Amino acid sequence: MNILYFLVGCSVVMALLFLAAFFWAYKSGQHDDVHTPGIRVLFDDEPDGEKDDGNHFSN
Repeated sequence: MNILYFLVGCSVVMALLFLAAFFWAYKSGQHDDVHTPGIRVLFDDEPDGEKDDGNHFSN
C-alpha cells in the first residue's frame, strides 16, 4: 500500500513539472505562430549551390 502513495506522489510531481514546462514555453513565445510551421513543410528546400533567379531557359 505504501508504494501506491509513492507512485501517486511521483505522478503529481511529474504533472506539476509538465504544467510548469508548458507555462514556461507559453510565456517564452513558443506557441505564438502555429500556422507557419505547418505550411513550411509543404515547400521544397532549395539546394545550397543553386538559387532560383526565375530564368529557367538560360542558354
